[in-house]
Amino acid sequence: MSIHIFGIRHHGPGCARSLCHALHNLNPDILLVEGPPDGDGMLSLVTHPQMQPPVALLVYRPDQPQKAVYYPFAIFSPEWQGINYALTQGIPVRFMDLPLVHQLAGGACRDAPWRVWEAGEEDEIYYDPLGYLARIAGYSDGERWWEQLVEHRQESTDVFEAILEAMTALRQDVPPRDDPREAQREAYMRKQIRAAQKEGFQRIAVVCGAWHAPALVDMPAAKADNALLKGLAKTKVEATWIPWTYGRLALKSGYGAGIESPGWYGHLWDCYQDGGDGGDEGVDSTLSQGGFCTNITINRDQKVPKPAPTDTSGHISKLNHQHSAIAIRWLIKVAQLLRQEDLDASSAHIIETVRLAESLAALRDRALPGLSELNEATQTVLCFGSDLPMRLIQDQLIVGERLGEVPDDTPMVPLQRDLQQQQKRLRLRANPTEKQYELDLRKTNDLARSHLLHRLNLLGIPWGIRQSTRGKGTFKEGWRLQWHPEFAVKLIEAGIWGNTIDAAATAYARNQAQQAQALPSLTQLVETVLLANLPDALPEVMHRLQTEATLNRDVAQLMEALPPLAQVLRYGTVRQTDTRMITAVVDGLVTRICLGLPLACASLDDQAARHIDQRIQQMNYAISLLNNPDYKQSWQQVLLQLADQANLHGLLAGRSCRLLLDAGVFKGNDASRQLEFALSHASEPPQAAAWIEGFLQGSGLLLVHDHTLWQIIDDWIIQLPGETFTEILPLLRRTFASFSTAERRQIGERVTQGTSVETPGRREEELDSDRANAVLPIVAQLLGVR
Repeated sequence: MSIHIFGIRHHGPGCARSLCHALHNLNPDILLVEGPPDGDGMLSLVTHPQMQPPVALLVYRPDQPQKAVYYPFAIFSPEWQGINYALTQGIPVRFMDLPLVHQLAGGACRDAPWRVWEAGEEDEIYYDPLGYLARIAGYSDGERWWEQLVEHRQESTDVFEAILEAMTALRQDVPPRDDPREAQREAYMRKQIRAAQKEGFQRIAVVCGAWHAPALVDMPAAKADNALLKGLAKTKVEATWIPWTYGRLALKSGYGAGIESPGWYGHLWDCYQDGGDGGDEGVDSTLSQGGFCTNITINRDQKVPKPAPTDTSGHISKLNHQHSAIAIRWLIKVAQLLRQEDLDASSAHIIETVRLAESLAALRDRALPGLSELNEATQTVLCFGSDLPMRLIQDQLIVGERLGEVPDDTPMVPLQRDLQQQQKRLRLRANPTEKQYELDLRKTNDLARSHLLHRLNLLGIPWGIRQSTRGKGTFKEGWRLQWHPEFAVKLIEAGIWGNTIDAAATAYARNQAQQAQALPSLTQLVETVLLANLPDALPEVMHRLQTEATLNRDVAQLMEALPPLAQVLRYGTVRQTDTRMITAVVDGLVTRICLGLPLACASLDDQAARHIDQRIQQMNYAISLLNNPDYKQSWQQVLLQLADQANLHGLLAGRSCRLLLDAGVFKGNDASRQLEFALSHASEPPQAAAWIEGFLQGSGLLLVHDHTLWQIIDDWIIQLPGETFTEILPLLRRTFASFSTAERRQIGERVTQGTSVETPGRREEELDSDRANAVLPIVAQLLGVR
């Protein structure tokens, strides 16, 4: 009976390859893998034809789905390859970590048992021992050290002995850590090994994180381990597989056991599987003398023929054919990406990049170019020294956004299953990269897509984010879609509301209507319910809205509630929704706002005036959307009343006059009279400056083209005393800052040149006939006339 411990890095293609060879040589009769035994029932799906890594084993509490743990796997994860080996060879395979029925029973859940926490140097040895060894070896980057030491090794199985020796030395030099959870985990792993021994297995293979390997070699008495595991709390958990992404495997995503370059590791694994030869779609590469590329072409319609090995010379002779192909195939992918972005990437560039990368590797005494050498060579040759294309390469290739797939047979909550069916029916693929959609709501499929996305947003699953669209068509709707793996947990959480997206969104909307305390939140909910096409939820939501609108006496809240309802009435017909219930509510809101606004605007300070000013602008936009003559007339009467209201804040008075001018109620002379009155000596300068801000804010064209208004403001500013001008200058600067750059330039030129356009009462400038006659012969010659 023998026990073989394989300490691994959780995601590494070289480690995974070495493990595969070790298992083939050992031919074990059982495999124990670090992972949650709660997921043992999911292991059989690993070899399912539809299973496409990266995926994650999700274990969660059904009563509290937010307490969940992800166990991500990529195709190059050693655990994944070990499980796949066991299943294909027909030998038992089990997870052996401390079950999550205990770990999730109390306290906060964690991303995974191998998560790396923020810690000091001693803690760093515990939670990132390989990174600590890398720094001892003189590497600033632990991942590059591991890549050179392990990932580029040629089918070596002795790496596990070296890892065990290094981890044993580290654990001996580091004082024991007071971490009950880690002690319990290792105790349970040893318990599982003993259980396999009792069952009579002769060749037991154990795959675990490198740090735990020494603790599983020197096993204490079973009694001590049982004491550690006695009395652990338990809870109910469930497990499933969910798609994962390379982006979520990356260290920058916050995943503690993450890697910096999952896309690069995926490339290494593909090359290992192909023996370094061919296999990449859209590439034609040929190797020739010296180990360099002398003929590389990119053809998207051809497969890669396998290049024949050739004799090499110089330092390149140290590199075998597989090593050269890894670099060549990577740089061809880089060139393809750059070409897709209309950046120059010729065959000559690729040749020089390969040469430079191999030369850098030789200078650093490395067997073959690693990612750091390839990146430096790429930035120098293909990116011409710029780091901007390198950001694209980093996101699209080095990290990548590959999304895995799980079989249809995977256990799912009904809500997940319903979403999956709708995604297929509506041809909306869950993609980890951003994709823009412009939906035509006149089309049945696009309208159904819109309904689904709005329902998911209502449930707190923002798969789609609304975007503005070009043009004024009300039948268009823009969306930006990007799928995130954590949405799977949100779907599980939303499962308490119903078994389908429609039913869950309806139940959730009803609950939100009962919980809502403010009128604006209810109107937003009404808009969402109509956009999501939830007719069963609408009556209850509308009843709450009518009740709240009747009791609410806050005019500002009434004004805030109107715009969403105006949007619904404007676009309801295009969406084929019945909006008759909303019309009665809008009638009441418009009437109450028009009656109460003048009183609500009385005696306001600057901050309150700005708040009401925003509401007035929103109200004006809502009235224009509704396009109802009665609403428009009532609103304009209120604005006329505000324009003449005594002791009204200047900002609101100016805004009212401007809106009346834009609506055609005020003519140019009317506006001028209002402006003259506002800027008269009877008005305090700050009040006058606020009036100008309300009247001119956001549009300098009115000031540029209306010479009467220009002259009134110009005369007012000129007659201001110096101290007063200094006092109100910040207010004026704020007004003029809202103008566009072109408008400010025109205003500045006009101020510099003086009044260039003739205005009533100004004498026409006299013409100098002698100077004019002097240039006439030249003008005639240019025009070709006598």
